[in-house]
Amino acid sequence: MSLLTIILLAVGLAMDCFAVSVCKGLTSPHGYVPRYIKPLLMALLFGVFHAGMPLIGYFAGSLFASFFERFAPWIALVLLGFIGGKMIYDSLKEDNQEAHLADFSLLSLLSLAFATSMDTLATGVIFIPHPEVLWLAVGVIALTCFLFSFTGFVIGHLVGARLRMNVTILGGAILILIGVKIFVEGILCS
Repeated sequence: MSLLTIILLAVGLAMDCFAVSVCKGLTSPHGYVPRYIKPLLMALLFGVFHAGMPLIGYFAGSLFASFFERFAPWIALVLLGFIGGKMIYDSLKEDNQEAHLADFSLLSLLSLAFATSMDTLATGVIFIPHPEVLWLAVGVIALTCFLFSFTGFVIGHLVGARLRMNVTILGGAILILIGVKIFVEGILCS
């Protein structure tokens, strides 16, 4: 397996993280925490989950991969649908700072990191015939996901600062659509 193949795989896996990070950046309240802490925390969590899932997939091998592969689309749909729905619900309630801050809790970020990394679980199996590139691939996937997540959050944050509307509804809808996309792709590919 070539380095170019690994990089292309990593970019493909990081796209959901980029989209989710843009959404979180859009809804990020300004002035609450220094701007660099949230994108770094999100990018770090997304990168760690995207590094861990292929390792789990690799070591679990074909025995458990088929189980996770079968249920990963459902898990992503439920998690992203719930988080997106909660964002929309909270934005329709009284528009106060506390409702927005709940969207950036550690639990919320961990749920997003887990949901967006479900597709990387199955990719671990493709490294079984290529154990010599496993650690290189995990590093490239984690770094790519980290960079895409950080960049997506910053882009969303900058765009959100320019918009004078409640973008939480848009962010929530996008998260739900990403969950549906992962679900449909997972169902069609199985």
